[in-house]
Amino acid sequence: MRLSLVPKEHDYFRLFSDLAANLDEAAQLLVRFMEDFAHAKSIAAAILEHEHVGDKILHDIVKRLNKSFITPIDREDIYDLVATMDEVLDNIDEAADEMLLYRVDEPTDYARRQARVIAEAASVLHQIIDDLEKRTDLMERVISVNSLENEGDRIIREAVAALFDDDMDAKEVIKWKDIYEVLESAIDECEHVANVIESIVLKHN
Repeated sequence: MRLSLVPKEHDYFRLFSDLAANLDEAAQLLVRFMEDFAHAKSIAAAILEHEHVGDKILHDIVKRLNKSFITPIDREDIYDLVATMDEVLDNIDEAADEMLLYRVDEPTDYARRQARVIAEAASVLHQIIDDLEKRTDLMERVISVNSLENEGDRIIREAVAALFDDDMDAKEVIKWKDIYEVLESAIDECEHVANVIESIVLKHN
């Protein structure tokens, strides 16, 4: 029996989908975290579990990449795609962790809105990556992620402006500014994932 030194192309796409599905689930949990803050600690623990799962999938992909002579898409695109998805997940976990560490009383409406944008973007990215192997009908969904990033920009501008409009304690201003910026980073990284996918599609069409 002859063993192949080249992993099947489909194995890569299956792992991409596993990573995207795990990210999508974590993003939906972030919305629950914001909306059911009485159970924030247990939901944050579930998000952390997804972060650990994401790290394992990322490790498996990089390990496979280092052993492959031939890859279905450019090696640097694979690494950029999976590393950026991991960044989104890290930011989701960091945002939940910061809110617990800072002992905020409850999420603001702005934080809830940011979480919903992240969840929507992660869901769209999950759909795109599930269809990445076929590379058909992806661009419209890529553009929708770009639009969500624009919405995220509007939310953080409003959120930061409100911090300084309100008569808020300086410590609270610092806490919430940090939290908003981490959530915004997650939204920005979602757009980065979409841009990597756009580059892949343009290279291979």
